Amino acid sequence: MALDSQEQEQIDALKAWWHDNGSSILGMLLIIAVSMGGWRGWNYYQHQQSIESATLFQQFIQQMDSGDVDRINDAAIAIRDKFSGSGYTPRAMLLAAGANEQSEDRITAKGQLQWVIDHASEDGLKDVARLRMAALLLDEEQYSEAMQQLDTTHTASFDGLYSDLKGDVLLAQGKANEARSAYNLAYEKLSEDSRYRTIVQMKMDSLGIAE
Repeated sequence: MALDSQEQEQIDALKAWWHDNGSSILGMLLIIAVSMGGWRGWNYYQHQQSIESATLFQQFIQQMDSGDVDRINDAAIAIRDKFSGSGYTPRAMLLAAGANEQSEDRITAKGQLQWVIDHASEDGLKDVARLRMAALLLDEEQYSEAMQQLDTTHTASFDGLYSDLKGDVLLAQGKANEARSAYNLAYEKLSEDSRYRTIVQMKMDSLGIAE
């Protein structure tokens, strides 16, 4: 179906806004989620892993607070090389990837995300890594590769975020009607108290989708 000029302007405006802001918004939300998950898992893993791995993760968190990306990467590598099977390691790699994304080092970020996808034992952490990888691929206009990440089986709690990002990929490809369906599904899957639901609602409004 052909789009009228007003609708096309709305779509173009949404695409431009999301290109400038969307990845960072999603990235911040996921970094916060992973950070909280890391701290919630602290008591569990300190009984499962050696004291040294817990110490290294604590040092990594201190480097995260410093904002020095080189030191963050070095601390993440130290955990990965010594304790690749620890629950701390994929969390450190995800957080380091976020720091590299902020500094626009996409190659390093993608390598860290791929490590989590390949090695993490927790499905939820793999889901986060695939979502972030898809967002980076979208920014690079690698739409098929991004969709491959999003089409991978994931835990139900991520349905809303995966559908939302699918909408972004489809919209970037000019598939407005398919994007509408993806955003609608994302809105339905996200919990009512989710702050991210407001962002999805904004996208729906821009595309003329009633709540």
